[in-house]
Amino acid sequence: MLKGVIMLDIRFVRENMDKIAEMLECRHTHVNMEELKKLDSLRRELIVKTEDFKAQKNTMSREIGILKKEGKDADKRIREMKETGEKINALEEELAGIENDFFAILKTIPNMFHPSVPIGKDETSNELHFEWGTKPEFSFEPQAHWDLGESLDIIDFERASKLSGARFAVMKGAGARLERALINFMMDTHTERGYREILPPFIVNGAAMYGTGQLPKFEDDLFKLHGDRDFYLIPTAEVPITNLHAGEVLEADQLPMAYVAYTPCFRSEAGSYGKDTRGLIRQHQFNKVELVKLAHPEKSYEELDKLRDDAERILQLLKLPYRTVVLCSGDLGFSAAKTYDLEVWLPSQNIYREISSCSNCEDFQARRAGIRFIDERKKKRFVHTLNGSGLAVGRTVVAILENYQNEDGSVTVPEVLVSYMGGMKRIEPGS
Repeated sequence: MLKGVIMLDIRFVRENMDKIAEMLECRHTHVNMEELKKLDSLRRELIVKTEDFKAQKNTMSREIGILKKEGKDADKRIREMKETGEKINALEEELAGIENDFFAILKTIPNMFHPSVPIGKDETSNELHFEWGTKPEFSFEPQAHWDLGESLDIIDFERASKLSGARFAVMKGAGARLERALINFMMDTHTERGYREILPPFIVNGAAMYGTGQLPKFEDDLFKLHGDRDFYLIPTAEVPITNLHAGEVLEADQLPMAYVAYTPCFRSEAGSYGKDTRGLIRQHQFNKVELVKLAHPEKSYEELDKLRDDAERILQLLKLPYRTVVLCSGDLGFSAAKTYDLEVWLPSQNIYREISSCSNCEDFQARRAGIRFIDERKKKRFVHTLNGSGLAVGRTVVAILENYQNEDGSVTVPEVLVSYMGGMKRIEPGS
């Protein structure tokens, strides 16, 4: 990856140190801005010195050529040019060290958030945007999805643990069919609404991870392949899909570009020790349908609303009660300028749980991945990138099992999925 490819424009950082410091405080993130300022000053000073010596060396080279052409002694000038070259090498070596330190800090600065984002420390400060559906009322104590899955013999955590360890599941019979039905239903629904279907590689290189902001900050959450090559299992289809156009210059009339992809996703969940250890909520491997858009900067928030609506439509068609919240500054993802979380109702826990995050990253990822377009004034600008789950498949299975459960332990199949389930209307033990 190129050290000079960054998430925030260097000039913007240099001219807005106070604004960035305020943003970091609102995000409850620490970055050593004083050290960054010091390194930037040294870096610029060394660049000027290096360029001055290079100019002197070029002048000497021309003078040596003239002296030789005139048959005069050029040895002294040649020695001086050699000494200047050694000074340049020393300065460039020093500059390389300064730039490594400078960019290492710069890469840890998260995106600036949109003015409409509420200020807060954590999820308790997220703002309710929309609420839909009626929570089911049961005449019995609702079971958790892991108990339903095991009693119906459609989810096997014990054998998955034997194969792979904790945080894995084997889906069986109607459980496997339900997972596949949801993937096909989601993909069909989104392609009908104009998204272009993509089936990307599930392994990407470090540059792709860097382009969307997973590296270097979230390296501990990634599964890296062993060996000499710089390869990772994808944590989300956002990574390969956003990077499809890395390094490209698009035409304005190509925007917006809207993609949908089904992929398995792989996350080490390094920062979630002790959280959601039971069930399908937080797995090392899970299926997800992802929506990605490349948009014109002036229209990206309009496209974010559309993307969020498309994700919500899946929940509405499945008739699952949910709410949409706007994430506050302290709960916002590293690359996001604004995020809506869709949270589905889980009766067994009596809470809403996240099932999709829909984000506008503005030009943060595009700057990193080098995705530009030629605007109406024939100027090259960075696109805005957007992404959102449409939806997380495993969590949708969880929501269906819990919201559609019956007193006898069976689960009613949502009407919209019956045809995808081969006509099955009810999941019963052994089905």
